Amino acid sequence: MLVTETAWGKRIKTDVLILGTGASGVGAALRAAELKADVLMVGQGRLESSGCLGGGNDHFMAALGTDEPNDTREAFVGFFMKSAFGYREAQLNQWFDAIKPCVKILEEVDTEFLIKDGKRYRSVGFGQPGAWWLHITNGTTIKRHLARRVRKSGVNILDDFHITRLFERGGHIMGCMGFNVLTREVYAIECKTAICSLGWHPQRLTNNSTGNPYNCWHMPYNTGSYFVLPMQIGASLVNIDISGRATLIPKGWGAPGMNGINNMGGKEINALGERFMFKYDPMGENGKRRNQVMGTWQEQVEGNGPPFYMDMTHFSDEDVHHLQYVLMPADKETYLDYCAARGIEFKKAPLEVEVSEMTVSGMLLADDRLENHGEGPVRGQQLYEFLRRDVLRLRGGVPCRERCGVHRDGRHRRRGKRRPNTTESSPLGERKGTNLLKYNDFEDPIRQIMDYYAKYRRNMAGMRLALEKLALVESYTDRVVATNNHELMRLHEAFDLLELCRAHLEACLQRKESGRGMYQLSDYPEKDPELAKGLVLTRKDGAFQFGWTE
Repeated sequence: MLVTETAWGKRIKTDVLILGTGASGVGAALRAAELKADVLMVGQGRLESSGCLGGGNDHFMAALGTDEPNDTREAFVGFFMKSAFGYREAQLNQWFDAIKPCVKILEEVDTEFLIKDGKRYRSVGFGQPGAWWLHITNGTTIKRHLARRVRKSGVNILDDFHITRLFERGGHIMGCMGFNVLTREVYAIECKTAICSLGWHPQRLTNNSTGNPYNCWHMPYNTGSYFVLPMQIGASLVNIDISGRATLIPKGWGAPGMNGINNMGGKEINALGERFMFKYDPMGENGKRRNQVMGTWQEQVEGNGPPFYMDMTHFSDEDVHHLQYVLMPADKETYLDYCAARGIEFKKAPLEVEVSEMTVSGMLLADDRLENHGEGPVRGQQLYEFLRRDVLRLRGGVPCRERCGVHRDGRHRRRGKRRPNTTESSPLGERKGTNLLKYNDFEDPIRQIMDYYAKYRRNMAGMRLALEKLALVESYTDRVVATNNHELMRLHEAFDLLELCRAHLEACLQRKESGRGMYQLSDYPEKDPELAKGLVLTRKDGAFQFGWTE
């Protein structure tokens, strides 16, 4: 890795640039290190705790090709070769081939899998045909152990790095720029190969009952950069309309854990005391996640709840202890504090649950080699033009993204028609003017709009109106300011979140059916067999364009 000091910050050159330091980024880094490549990982947090895995994990999905029922390549590929997932067969075969090496690495970093009858215990989950889920007993430490392995491998790490822009050459990412959220250092990174491993289940676009966007079941700092940054340079997205996720969470506590509850035999009960999930999935509570979420929501629409409960009182003492005190805290380490505060004991009484907030998801459209070919307007030779335009200086250099400028009084704001005078800057934090907005003033209305018009039950008219409301939010960007690095980071996240919601709603308007996504359309309530394919979204000249996969 070559690092050069410049007047505006640091310029770095590397062979392989890995965007994101979560689980997938770690896997890519370890493999690239094995191939003796010069590798740089960049992530918004510290490697030891970044990504969803940084918060812990209770299961690892592993189809291993054994003689157990449906533990085969064919069953694995067949299950995921559905339009709602958007994978290609060659991609799924590569995924299957990667599972055993992943398990081997997890074992080498001292991941403890539950052992029963002398072998690793696996269970069926989320409607899958085989027992593919390995139970993990030390899930809170996995990321730290993996991080130690990555650092020892010689991979270069740039922690606390917020990416503000990607650069493209010949249809491939050739670098990025951004800033350190703690030190304000500005970086421009050039690479030969880039791997996009930014989080693909963005949060903070709707609320659960707590109203706290950080009390959620996925990583709250994931607000859509995986989609928005590549989209800005011409990459196409697939299934951003129907690949969203949701789950059930303990009432008032944004923790996941339903895989363990369901696959160990938990029974969902509505307010009438009825076990109802077999109405919505032949596998009951252990069916597809979408069916449990939408089934619970349907019961709520019909007045059969809330409350809803997961009943584990019939579990054996061994199983209930494993679930409550081993698996659940692995997904959120403070889970037992929640249980203590609420007096919750799975063996003694059912656990009240609710439908969680939503995530929007999808994938970058990639070929059989998992490569994405964009034809966006941002070319590599324009790198320094963008650096001159985007990276303005205050007290040693405060970075701003393409749509952010810096006022002479030190405030950061989205770039409008006015251009700042970069030679006249006063200390960061001085605020002038009236009716100025902070990041939360900008971001909170996005959730209100999505909650009201575009949650689990929606319609075409509501989504069109939601887009109008989001446009109104966007019109306030000239009044949004940041007075420190943290606020500037939060502004970038809010801008990405807004763009992601717009893309999701525009895509949903194209798919006139229900039954594939994590929502139901009242005006198109049935599944259309003609739409058993992926929806491709591309942004060109500021507008969204759509097509369908074969």
